[in-house]
Amino acid sequence: MIDRLLTLLRLRPASDARSAPIVPPGNVAGRALLTVIAIMTFLASLTVGAVTLVSDTAAQWQSQIAREVTVQVRPDEGLDMADALRKVQVTALATPGILSADLLDDAATNRLLEPWLGQGLDLDDLPVPRLVVIAIDEDNPPDFAALGRTIREAVPQASLDDHRAWVSRLVSMAHATVLTGVAILALVLVATVLTVVFATRGAMTGNRHIIEVLHFVGARGSFIAAEFQRHFLKLGLIGALAGGAVALVVFFLFGRWTAANQATPEADQISALFGSFAIGWTGYGGVLLLIVLIGLLTAITSRITVIRQLAAIDMLSPVEA
Repeated sequence: MIDRLLTLLRLRPASDARSAPIVPPGNVAGRALLTVIAIMTFLASLTVGAVTLVSDTAAQWQSQIAREVTVQVRPDEGLDMADALRKVQVTALATPGILSADLLDDAATNRLLEPWLGQGLDLDDLPVPRLVVIAIDEDNPPDFAALGRTIREAVPQASLDDHRAWVSRLVSMAHATVLTGVAILALVLVATVLTVVFATRGAMTGNRHIIEVLHFVGARGSFIAAEFQRHFLKLGLIGALAGGAVALVVFFLFGRWTAANQATPEADQISALFGSFAIGWTGYGGVLLLIVLIGLLTAITSRITVIRQLAAIDMLSPVEA
């Protein structure tokens, strides 16, 4: 063991013996771990952003149930569509708890049908149902069953839709998606921990002679563990920052694309599902918290791994210690 110590001291100048790190900062294993952590953080950040989007959208859907309903007027032989729409509008406005009743004009109807029927539709030549959008007073909502009967009495071809059935299904699906996202996030964090464990063991194996000499000449395990912890904390933070930054850029670009293409059917469908596709301050805060968490998790995992490896060295060489 003394021969190893002398060899170590000859290989390292005296002036650099104190400042040189135990773990080489630029080795291939370190760069590979940095890349893996960046990829894991990118995937985890995408998961956090997606969960935030779905959760916020589910809350918006539930809120919209209480704010808005629609009346559909189906075309029928001999029906004056314009007169029927006016009757629905007047009947709705005469009901307590209704704030407004707006007719969905031809341009808006064309945009709804454009993904399926193309552009340049003539609604007068097609048996297309027309819609009346009714805004509800959330503090004093009307009796929807009575409102539906009143509208059907005024216009038999009209039907009230409060969207509760399909919105409740979408909300249930959104909650299931959130749970799935949380499970995926947990798996990514577990995979990151395992990666750091194997990387730490690899780094200790590559520098085993240095660690053994330091350990057996009296260096405390906490000192050696702190050196590895500092090294892997730096790697973890750099990789997490890189992966998180790329994920935030992806969300920012999608938000800009949605805002720039609001008049297109594709953007309308995305906006209907995910709003403006902006994760908001909650999402950005979640990604930043995730970056710090992965950095700390990397450092703590490496420290625990080093302490356990040093304990294994003591068990294998009790006499030399």
